[in-house]
Amino acid sequence: MRKLVVTENMTLDGVIDMAAGWFDPLNEDVDQSDITAANREHQEAADALLVGRTTFEIFRGFWPKQTDDPTGVSDYLNAVDKYVVSSTLDEPEWERSTVLRGPVVEEVKALKEAPGRDIVATGSTQLVPALIAAGLVDEYRLFVFPVVVGRGARLFESADLELRLLETRPFVAGVVLLRYAAAD
Repeated sequence: MRKLVVTENMTLDGVIDMAAGWFDPLNEDVDQSDITAANREHQEAADALLVGRTTFEIFRGFWPKQTDDPTGVSDYLNAVDKYVVSSTLDEPEWERSTVLRGPVVEEVKALKEAPGRDIVATGSTQLVPALIAAGLVDEYRLFVFPVVVGRGARLFESADLELRLLETRPFVAGVVLLRYAAAD
C-alpha cells in the first residue's frame, strides 16, 4: 500500500498558512541548496500530489510559469499525477490532474491502495486536517522555518496524535526537517 505523506513548510509556532508572506520557495538571498536536495529525495519517492482546490489553483498559477527554477519543483509538479479535492472545480487545466469529488476519505483510501509510490499532500489547510482526522496520514515531513508569525492556520489545530520520530535534519538556512511516522 502507498504511503500518504503530509509535507508542510511551517513556522516555529506551527503556522502553515503563508498569507503573512513568510515563505518564498525561490528566495535567492538564502542558501537553500541542501533543502532542494532533500526535496529531490522526497520527490523521487513520490509519484502523486494530493491538494485542495485553493492550493491547487495557487500552484497551477505559479509553478508551470517558472522557466528557470533551480529547485526542480516546477518540473516535478508538471510531471507528477496531481489530485485535487474539489466540489466546484470543473476542469483542472493542468496536465496529469484529476479532480476528486468525494467522499474524500474513500477517494484517498482508493489512491493509497492503487499501485505506485508515495502520495504527498501539502498546503491545503482544510484538506490536510481532514486527512489527519481520518487517520489516513502515514508520515509527516515538517520543514520548520525560524519564523514566528503568531497568526494563521496551523497544521495541528485540533488533532490528537501520537507520532514516532524518524529523522531530524538541520539546514544551512536555519530550517529543520522533522520527519514523523504515525504511531501504530
